[in-house]
Amino acid sequence: MGLTFEIAPRRGGTPPSDKDACRVGAVRRIAAARLRYCGLEAMTDHVALIISELLTNALLHSGTKEISLTIAVRDGFLRIAVRDGMAGCADHGEVDEGAESGRGLALVDALVKESGGAWGTGDAGAVTWCRLTVPAKERV
Repeated sequence: MGLTFEIAPRRGGTPPSDKDACRVGAVRRIAAARLRYCGLEAMTDHVALIISELLTNALLHSGTKEISLTIAVRDGFLRIAVRDGMAGCADHGEVDEGAESGRGLALVDALVKESGGAWGTGDAGAVTWCRLTVPAKERV
């Protein structure tokens, strides 16, 4: 599955447009439907959260005008990649206890580790990817 969508340019610290913010939820629902169609519904919650976090990071932090998402199953892994085309490394750092944001990549890291997978960046940070182990009973 592959999706690409354009987003409005942002200036300074302005929030994304409502239309762009809503795209994250729409893409998450499309991905969930695709997982159900492929018989991978057991993975839907984790994948939906990961997609939300990776797309939101691209939307908020990349400064890009286009974001793409690919999801594929290969060699016993579900692979997710979000490309924003902008160099820079996604990293989860320490977050102040009172902070209202900044924990997304820590959640991605925990979910990926729980599944026996991995995550990282490629193309000089233009792509953030992860792979989740497909449960044996779900493999086609």
